[in-house]
Amino acid sequence: MASVNAPRGMRDFLPADKARRERVLAVIRERYRAHGFDEIETPVVEEYARLHAGIGGDNEKLAFNILRRGLDAEAVRAAADDQSALTDLGLRYDLTVPLARFYATNRGELPGVFRSIQIAPVWRAERPQKGRYRQFMQCDIDIIGDASARAEAELITASLDTLAALSLEGATVRINDRRALDGMLDVFGFAPQERPGVLITIDKLDKIGPSGVTAELRERGATPDAVDAFEQFLNRPQTLEALPYGEAQIRKALPEGVSHEVVTHLVGIGDSVAAARGGEVPLLFDPFLVRGMGYYTGTIFELAHPSVSYSLGGGGRYDGMIGRFLGQEVPAVGFSIGFERIVDLVALDDAGAAPSVVLVHDKDVPVAELLSLKAQLIAEGSRVRLEQRPKNMKALLERAEADGYTAFASVRAGTTRDALELKPLG
Repeated sequence: MASVNAPRGMRDFLPADKARRERVLAVIRERYRAHGFDEIETPVVEEYARLHAGIGGDNEKLAFNILRRGLDAEAVRAAADDQSALTDLGLRYDLTVPLARFYATNRGELPGVFRSIQIAPVWRAERPQKGRYRQFMQCDIDIIGDASARAEAELITASLDTLAALSLEGATVRINDRRALDGMLDVFGFAPQERPGVLITIDKLDKIGPSGVTAELRERGATPDAVDAFEQFLNRPQTLEALPYGEAQIRKALPEGVSHEVVTHLVGIGDSVAAARGGEVPLLFDPFLVRGMGYYTGTIFELAHPSVSYSLGGGGRYDGMIGRFLGQEVPAVGFSIGFERIVDLVALDDAGAAPSVVLVHDKDVPVAELLSLKAQLIAEGSRVRLEQRPKNMKALLERAEADGYTAFASVRAGTTRDALELKPLG
């Protein structure tokens, strides 16, 4: 007999949990729209070739693929060593690849600079563990068609504003640029072909420290002189003064020789964010921020909050992706809030919620009377549930409160709206 449990790495949500999630999503949608973004929807499946075009990084290995229809046993055996011959579609593993396809398909009907919202589930064949699921929500905003620092600044301010609306004030954004990373590795002398592996190791700096990083680079067989130069840079004498985000901080954090254009772009983002936030610049330049997605071409960022040690979101610029579908370069940058990570951190205020009432009625109350009372309360703006009076009233009221109801009333035959006495739950 089949298990009654949800598939591993996927979850059922009870009514109260679902209601909470929808309320948080409603705040996110409202804030994104307030910043001028428009919501779109794309299919949950995309073509296999698109999902495995080399633009999804390691996530391509985690795609759930859909078996081609009509394959007989002989065809399956013949294609056993060729996954693309077995499958023609797959579940989306992120919302960025579908967005790139969406823009390429619909660009003639979109504005020159397109600001999109995508809030939808994605699927990855992860190894299930605490906080890591095979199906989860992503909340993405993207700007397509703007190569200037304004695009990054708009995304950052919209994301910080959204967290503040969820009472998660005090968030900061760690920021870097893949071009700065490439320039730094070039200055140190790492060969182009070894840089992907070098970046994987550098990404562990917070976990294993400078000595661990340089030791792993030597184990990898990275260019010895380049490792020596990098080690010297990591261990250079540094003054202790804390500089605000800006050119001085960025220059201090990078070796000599990194492109001035990249630094200017990063400074421009900070200036724009400061203008939007009344002079506040909640940004921190981190020259060793990597982010694993292979499609990033410029700015990359991660969202941090003092209440947790892990990132609450992130994103970056991926100017090369849409060009794969169109044959021409189109600038694009996106930011994603980690919904599954923030939903449990949010303390929602129920003060503005609509009243919700359970009408507990006797068995002999005519259905017409019950539905009339219910209709009147709904017309007043309430959410209403009908429940026949049980022997155990306590259990019923506890369940109603857990489901988000705030009041109840007893209904007997002949009870009118004016005679209805609403009592608070809890």
